[in-house]
Order: sequence, then structure tokens, then C-alpha cells
Amino acid sequence: MAVLRLGDDIDDYCIKCKRLTNHVILAIVQDQPAKVRCRTCYNEGPFRRGDIPPSKKDLRKAALFNAVLESIPAAAPAPEPAPDPASKVKGRKK
Repeated sequence: MAVLRLGDDIDDYCIKCKRLTNHVILAIVQDQPAKVRCRTCYNEGPFRRGDIPPSKKDLRKAALFNAVLESIPAAAPAPEPAPDPASKVKGRKK
């Protein structure tokens, strides 16, 4: 494994370019990149380890779904009704 140094190139997700691009390491904390700069648009930000963050639309959908689930009361399963012996259907005769 190569030792990372300040100024080295590393691939990371750029939130401005919205794609995986080359970045320059600006800060290192405990042998891991902490801050990087995109070599395409020069946007500086934290090192994201190439993870694409969820879109705001997906976050809103998840929040709405969770709110609907919380509003539904938890119900116990209904017991099955006992079979009525008078309503049994007799077999056909030939």
C-alpha cells in the first residue's frame, strides 16, 4: 500500500461536477486524506472515499415513507374464525 502525501492525486466524488474525478490531497489526518480539491472545477471539500451521496429527492422520499409508517398503528394479527359446520359444502354425486 502506498503512503499518501500532501499534493498526491486521488480519485473521489466531486459534488459540483457530480462525478468521480481526480482530486489533490490538501490535508491528511491519521494517515487518511481529510480535505481534497477537485482538479476539474477546483472545488474544495472533505474526502468522501468515492461514495456518492444520496440525492435530496431520495432523502425526501425516505422521510415521507418513514412518516407514513410511523402514523400506522401496529395491529396484532386477527385470529382466524372457527369453521361453521352448517356451512360445509357437500360433495357432488354422480
